[in-house]
Amino acid sequence: MRGAAAKARALAELVRAPAALTVLGDTLAGAAASGRPAAPGRTARLAAASTCLYWAGMALNDYADREVDAEERPHRPVPSGRISPRAALVTAAALTGAGLTAAASAGRDALAVAVPLAATVWAYDLALKHTPYGPAAMATARGLDVLMGAGAGRARRGLVPAALLAGHTYAVTAVSRRETLGASASLPAGALAVTGAVGLAAASLTPQATARAHRAAQAVLLGGYALAAGSAQLAAAVRPDAPRIERAVGAGIHAMIPLQAALTARGGSVRTALALLTAYPLARSLARKVSPT
Repeated sequence: MRGAAAKARALAELVRAPAALTVLGDTLAGAAASGRPAAPGRTARLAAASTCLYWAGMALNDYADREVDAEERPHRPVPSGRISPRAALVTAAALTGAGLTAAASAGRDALAVAVPLAATVWAYDLALKHTPYGPAAMATARGLDVLMGAGAGRARRGLVPAALLAGHTYAVTAVSRRETLGASASLPAGALAVTGAVGLAAASLTPQATARAHRAAQAVLLGGYALAAGSAQLAAAVRPDAPRIERAVGAGIHAMIPLQAALTARGGSVRTALALLTAYPLARSLARKVSPT
């Protein structure tokens, strides 16, 4: 039993299991923007697709970075020997297949977006991560995850939430490249500026016809997003050492939840947005056991 528990723990660390809570709102925001009704079956299938593709990316990340992690993060499952490189690669491939299958079950229009999403995930981890194009590739993956909720046929309607979540992702990814080394103050300060810009853009791009209650809910949720991401980014800008940079990255990952909730409310789905927000304290609590970074 202890051996099985240890393996399950290593697998959870490999895929950053609790961090999947930060992708569930992508497709909800995309679906709300596209005007699709919240069908429980489709919502669950898209959530499964997003989760599997996210976990695939995390497993593939550790496979690709196994030599770097041996120096910088020897406690991770692959460099510590708890999971072999081959097992990490097989896990990534299996989860990618599961994600594409789940997307296909949600409809051809979802699969049409899931395929380039999966390709972007693999390209990022195997080729682009350590290049100047890394943050843009990660941001593209997040944007495509949002558009998967809208579906290929209604993708144009989902461009605003996709772009806003992609912008936030770009900033978090750029900061994450220095989380074990520390950085200059300009890096977290730049991320803080992006957080403010994303919040202002989300508010200003809300359609005029949006109901007052929906606007109010969005405003409150955007305030929560700014606080969740901005406080840690500000602290890192004041003292940009490795621990504070790492905390800013973790806060930025978790702040995606209130941002997704705000964008879902923007699309008129306030109840769904408030339900989504309940994942935020859970994600933060679980992060104490399994790091999202």
